[in-house]
Amino acid sequence: MHTSLPDFDMPNEEQVHLAAESFRLLSDPTRIKILWALLQGESSVACLAELANAAPTAVSQHLAKLRLAGLVKGRREGTFVYYRAADEHVRRLLTEGLFHADHIDRADQAAPSPAAPSPHAVS
Repeated sequence: MHTSLPDFDMPNEEQVHLAAESFRLLSDPTRIKILWALLQGESSVACLAELANAAPTAVSQHLAKLRLAGLVKGRREGTFVYYRAADEHVRRLLTEGLFHADHIDRADQAAPSPAAPSPHAVS
């Protein structure tokens, strides 16, 4: 059915797997805080730990995973490493994710289904 649509297109397997890996890495609240801070400018592990309210060792581990996924880049200066978001794609991913979170209709999610009895109903 879909393949009969004139401009139908599916991503290839590699694109799907790489996108899924990026989304998996973005599924952690601490990583979102770290990336958002890095979108504001370059930062050290200690500063990111304070901003994300996390231990520096945990932030280092998160940064290592984000770097391997190509979402952040590091620059060594003496004994310090300063991190930054890899590119504008990271900004768009986070911005869209946060925008979507602001526009989720919580009432639809919290409303009981019509078939479910009220928890306060008297039998």
